[in-house]
Amino acid sequence: MPRPTTKSELILAANIGFDKLFALIDTMPQSNQTAPFCFDAKTTGKEAHWQRDKNIRDVLIHLHEWHKLLLNWVNANQHSMNQPFLPEPYNWKNYGEMNIAFWAKHQSTPYAQAREMLKDSHQAVLALIGDFSDKELFEKKHFSWTGTTSLGSYCISATSSHYDWAIKKIKMQIKALDAPFNFAK
Repeated sequence: MPRPTTKSELILAANIGFDKLFALIDTMPQSNQTAPFCFDAKTTGKEAHWQRDKNIRDVLIHLHEWHKLLLNWVNANQHSMNQPFLPEPYNWKNYGEMNIAFWAKHQSTPYAQAREMLKDSHQAVLALIGDFSDKELFEKKHFSWTGTTSLGSYCISATSSHYDWAIKKIKMQIKALDAPFNFAK
């Protein structure tokens, strides 16, 4: 699917990615949905998230927390609070530390609750998107607080692009669980 350029395309891409994510997870037996990741270190990337996330719950929580970032950022700026997307003390150079803080915050969050939290925040993001026009979403610099990009770009990053990332990670887990001689089953 091409990158969305309208509100309807954005909502469609977000819903398709979200539905695809949960359909993939739901193909797995419940025990595998909550199992620790068993990737081979040689097959994963060098990005920090490969070491950070230990299970599907961690991935769902990550998506939920990024939804919250988007929702809080838009809400604050619509109320003239002039807030950056990433909360202090984080910036685009150290946001990996923020992701680790999200991970740590939710280590006692049950898997079923993480699923519901993500479903709720996805719906809240869709409602937020619905409040804006195509121009407000996709015109670069329409809002001073989006910097040189568009609000729609942030929405794509927090939804469909992030869902694609999660799907790739979960597919790797499915592949690892289905591998012969995998003793993590």
